[in-house]
Amino acid sequence: QSLPAATRFVVLTNWGSQAVLDKETGLVWERSPSIATFKWQNDIDPTLSARRHCTALITGGRKGWRLPSIPELASLIDPSVASPGPTLPVGHPFLTVQSANYWSASTLADGPPFAWGVLFGLGDVSGLNKTLSSHAWCVRGGMNADQY
Repeated sequence: QSLPAATRFVVLTNWGSQAVLDKETGLVWERSPSIATFKWQNDIDPTLSARRHCTALITGGRKGWRLPSIPELASLIDPSVASPGPTLPVGHPFLTVQSANYWSASTLADGPPFAWGVLFGLGDVSGLNKTLSSHAWCVRGGMNADQY
């Protein structure tokens, strides 16, 4: 079911208004993703990886965050929003979302040095080299073990 942003997204006030429930997917997103960038995997300092950032995160007084799969992250794209974005539904409640690349937990099956990412400046999905830096937007809920 497709919902307008005004009813699709609910700011969770009992989480200090730091998280947003997406009623279309049932996922809970950080309301304000970090403006820092991370490598997908950082062999020199694993604490600086996007996946580690999410698993160590405490937001809204909760742990249990993770890097989203590519279908989860791409579900936030509104293709009717033009570049330079961010290509999120009009009226969304998110803060600090950049018109930039965001990591997913999904590796390209035919290109292991790459992970899928969402380019929120263009509203597109693309393979990103894991050695480069991009943003991380952490999520909670419906986990698929295959994404890790």
